Amino acid sequence: MYDALILAGGSARRLGGVDKPAVDVGGRTLLEHVVAAVADADRIVVVGPHRPLPFEVVWCVEDPLGGGPVAAIAVGLAHTSADVVLVLAADLPSVAPAVPVLLLGLSAEYDAALLVDAAGRSNHLAVAWRRDALTAALAALGEPADAAVRALTSSVAVAQVPDPQGWGRDCDTWADVDAARQALGDQQR
Repeated sequence: MYDALILAGGSARRLGGVDKPAVDVGGRTLLEHVVAAVADADRIVVVGPHRPLPFEVVWCVEDPLGGGPVAAIAVGLAHTSADVVLVLAADLPSVAPAVPVLLLGLSAEYDAALLVDAAGRSNHLAVAWRRDALTAALAALGEPADAAVRALTSSVAVAQVPDPQGWGRDCDTWADVDAARQALGDQQR
């Protein structure tokens, strides 16, 4: 049992300011891919502007608007209630296989489990959290607006979940979007 918190705001500067969660990849928007990946969550909270979705979700926006991912996590967490909260960016079209792996990675000894790619880079927006640890990390951080999201994990026990398949690869640039389209197209064949 878990709740999912999906961050779907941001300015998408590297994509020319388009509505990134609404970008089509493989016949679905980026946001639809991520929401579908967590369809078994008890509650799905999307932090960002309201968009048409074929799923039931709770909508909210960060305060202040444009305050960044930590501000979005802080406002979204208030709409969840499960002991485990999965935090995902809305631009992870291949994240579905990572969801159960992240949840399993959150064993008794860890406060959070996050994806780590083949190059050793941690994805701080593909993380399963114990609710109490995330609440404490947010409180310790102070003002969430414009805070670095990696600071949330700096004082908690983190399980590093290997991601050799690139499940946590995000779509920050048009080259990333093209690669995701190609990868999803290859999977559908």
